[in-house]
Amino acid sequence: MEIIRTDIPDVLILEPRVFRDARGYFFESWSQRDFDSLVRPVRFVQDNESCSSYGVVRGLHFQKGAFSQSKLVRVVEGAVLDVAVDIRRGSPTFGRHVAVELTADSHRQLFIPRGFAHGFSVLSERVVFQYKCDNYYAPQAESAIAWDDPALCIDWRVPREDVILSEKDSRHPALADCPDLFDYGTDLYL
Repeated sequence: MEIIRTDIPDVLILEPRVFRDARGYFFESWSQRDFDSLVRPVRFVQDNESCSSYGVVRGLHFQKGAFSQSKLVRVVEGAVLDVAVDIRRGSPTFGRHVAVELTADSHRQLFIPRGFAHGFSVLSERVVFQYKCDNYYAPQAESAIAWDDPALCIDWRVPREDVILSEKDSRHPALADCPDLFDYGTDLYL
């Protein structure tokens, strides 16, 4: 597995070694040993999958407090623009984001550490999106920031008139108005 660094430390692109032949391909999509040695020791406890159509934007979600989550995300069908936003007050990259196109063909994955909001836009006709989480979903800890906060300057690569949102995702606060952010000096993995 190759680790590709992004502009924000700890947000990483993972590119697996894919073995192709006349039958198709094979690759290891997950190895605890490799992940621990190449990225950081994280114990994933829950796998999630969603299916969406072109123009859907999901995000920018996170879980707060003791329920914060790291995520390892990938696409198994189609293509998305995957986005991670640093929401750790005091961080040198606070309010900045990483945006990476993930496709079924590339097999790339994105690691989003705790302290980041996460979202994606669907670029293909349909997408099947999978993600591993290192903490269980807790509805009481749900939080989010506005996907279209102008201060974030995210180009979702979907025309605004084509964006499809859930009711909930259409009414999240801007980053500057969100009360549930993290502190950069706090170790979120303790």
